Amino acid sequence: LLIPSVLGMIATRINYDVLSYLPDDIQTIKGQDILLDDFGKGGFAMVMVDGMNQKDVSALKSKFEDVDHVDSVIWYDSIVDSSVPLEMVPGDVYKKFNSGDTTLMAVFFDEGTSADGSLEAVAKIRQIGGKQCFVSSMTAFVEDLKELAEKEEPIYVGLAVLLCCIILAIFMDSWMIPVVFMAGIGMAILYNLGSNFFLGQVSYITKALSAVLQLGVTMDYSIFLWHSYEEQRQDPSKDKNAAMAQAISNTFASITGSSITTVAGFVALCFMTFKLGTNIGIVMSKGVVIGVLTCVTVLPAMILTCDKAIEKTTHRSLIPSLDKLSHGIVKGRYVALLLFLIVLVPAIHGNNNYKIYYNIDQSLPKNIPSNEANEKLKKEFNMSNMHMILLKDGLSAKEKSAMSKEIEKVDGVKWVIGLNSLVGSNVPESMIPNDIKKMLKTDNYELEFVSSDYSSATDEVNSQLAKIDKIVKKYQNDGMVIGEAPMMKDLQDVTDVDLKTVNNISILAIFVIILITFKSISIPVILISVIEFAIACNMAVPFYTNTSLPFVASIVIGTIQLGATVDYAILMTSRYHKERTERGQSKKDAIRIAHETSIKSILTSGLCFFAATFGVSVYSQVDMIGSICTLLSRGAIISMIVVICVLPAMLWIFDGVIKRTSWNMIKANVAKRDAEKK
Repeated sequence: LLIPSVLGMIATRINYDVLSYLPDDIQTIKGQDILLDDFGKGGFAMVMVDGMNQKDVSALKSKFEDVDHVDSVIWYDSIVDSSVPLEMVPGDVYKKFNSGDTTLMAVFFDEGTSADGSLEAVAKIRQIGGKQCFVSSMTAFVEDLKELAEKEEPIYVGLAVLLCCIILAIFMDSWMIPVVFMAGIGMAILYNLGSNFFLGQVSYITKALSAVLQLGVTMDYSIFLWHSYEEQRQDPSKDKNAAMAQAISNTFASITGSSITTVAGFVALCFMTFKLGTNIGIVMSKGVVIGVLTCVTVLPAMILTCDKAIEKTTHRSLIPSLDKLSHGIVKGRYVALLLFLIVLVPAIHGNNNYKIYYNIDQSLPKNIPSNEANEKLKKEFNMSNMHMILLKDGLSAKEKSAMSKEIEKVDGVKWVIGLNSLVGSNVPESMIPNDIKKMLKTDNYELEFVSSDYSSATDEVNSQLAKIDKIVKKYQNDGMVIGEAPMMKDLQDVTDVDLKTVNNISILAIFVIILITFKSISIPVILISVIEFAIACNMAVPFYTNTSLPFVASIVIGTIQLGATVDYAILMTSRYHKERTERGQSKKDAIRIAHETSIKSILTSGLCFFAATFGVSVYSQVDMIGSICTLLSRGAIISMIVVICVLPAMLWIFDGVIKRTSWNMIKANVAKRDAEKK
């Protein structure tokens, strides 16, 4: 299966344009489709060239027009024949395309913003133009992102593997075990990446995160199997094959239960209207399921095959007994509870007020070519954005002129260019080249361009867009304002709703799973509250450090941290529950035993999750990926600490409620037994 998996992974297309995941039924996406279908234009770019005279620029423009997937190029000589005297040109059209020794062109592609053809065209334009050429657009940004992500992704996996191996070497009792675990999980990751072929394409965020997340989340399953196998080997009546068979049987039940909450967290992402969530949710849910199956099929065979090597590399545990630490934490439960109460309010405040940015340009370094071009466009032409107005045929010249004049009065609008603005009283329509007419008008639609001073995803541009849209709708209800800034405004509106939806669904799903697992009303409330407190602490850090988070990080982190780390709380609570119901232990002894027996497993799981994501958070220059991994690595540590320190106090305080609201404890008469002991 590895060979088809590798082939499938290679053949899976990677989508680097997160805006393409916006819902199909919103106005901006409909407008983009019309632009492509009616005008034959998908993505576009603003191209600046330094130090060229008019003749050379015209020659360069011709070369750009010959590039594959370039539909058209608009420059000064496209709009008005070079024979037209400058004094006859309306509205200083020439100045709109020239600033000092810098010339501006608008290049349109015949495919979408992130289509392979458009990306290849940007690369070719940069090659033709050389160092004096600057390309500003979402397509140029996507091309830069693609180059950077492809260069970094192998390093992500390497760092995750290296750091996880270090953690495993410290916490496990054989130097060979980390190698075997990595080989088994590596195969599961390849199976997952290869099966993405059937999805058609995956987001670059999904591809970058899937390997490290799958490694961090599913490592527990391998550890569970190994511990169970070691336990079975203590039985002298069983050979290694029989011991492994029993270990598989025992492990499958436990890791299936553990994986359900993790899968539930990822499935919650599928309820986002922003389809990137569905992409991440499907791939990661699939990865967890494949991880479980690989753990009980491939990994046992690898352990048995490498059994002699594992035995030869066995070493004493590098971690001392944690019983004293556990005893101290349980004994100091009220201190932990006091700290919990002190931190709670600031954590909630920080969690509710951290900053989110929606401008995708911010997710890459400032020194990449597209961001440098954006700065140059702003500096030379005082232009940060280009909106497009899509009008249905039917408006009179008088109405279009009045609409353009109103739009030009909106704050931050530099100029409006359309056929109507080019056909002034001085220039007859016959002098407008046919090529430019075809660029701006079809049988059904007409296109106008609006230059804006404001950057995308800012309050200023969103207010500007609202005013422009209101003006357009006044003249034509079917008119649309489209482009990069309108799409980012839609992105903000859509994801703000998704954030609440995803969090609520993940909490509800995991609540139900824990409720069914423990047959208790109170235990799900306690466990989810503990992890939600850890999430609040994690998300408060950006607020108090004045760090802005990319929009996607704020959406996915809550559900992933809840789904992946609630297992720590379930592990400890399961043992507490067992001691109270089956073994008749007192509250004090049940919590003590549960803590002593689970602390090492929780530390190992938490640190492995931290290791899998921390290296990426430090190394990545792509903030969309780096921020998510920073939150995940920090979240793993915070969840680990909160479960180890705060959960025992919560179980102690709410033991009376738990034993009266948990079915198995009611059946075992735990409350009555405690009363008799008193």
